[in-house]
Amino acid sequence: MKDIRSIAIDAVELVKPSIERLFERTNRQELHIVVMNPHLKPWESSFEEAVLYETSLGTPESWTIPFDHLAQKKAAQAWRESTSNVQLQQIHPSSLREEDVLFYGSFVYGNIVVACSGVQQWYDMLISSWVALAIEQLMMHEYQTQKIENPTQTYR
Repeated sequence: MKDIRSIAIDAVELVKPSIERLFERTNRQELHIVVMNPHLKPWESSFEEAVLYETSLGTPESWTIPFDHLAQKKAAQAWRESTSNVQLQQIHPSSLREEDVLFYGSFVYGNIVVACSGVQQWYDMLISSWVALAIEQLMMHEYQTQKIENPTQTYR
């Protein structure tokens, strides 16, 4: 069975053609993606230890805005609160902290937290959702395949 990091990498690669197609209508073709480890909770590890996978699309060396830092801040906010940061910004702003970024772009699906930064915030959120759902469904495939191939296995 593939590990969760391999699944996250596969998920990003799977949705990359859609991201590239979306770049045809975004304000730039730059993006940073942060995927948090769904096995770790904020009370169990530091944010840095819980980052499962990060990657950049475009040309990060020419960025005039630190999209990697913004994506990390979005991911930290969503991971800490277990909800997409648009929820905090639009419905529960009392939860916002001094260091929280004021752009949304994260998505939380179960225990999977993904955040992006680089394009318009609504597109950052869209891409984050694609990656999160792809991770869950790729993991579902691994899980179901494992059960079929090893029907007497009791534990993962």
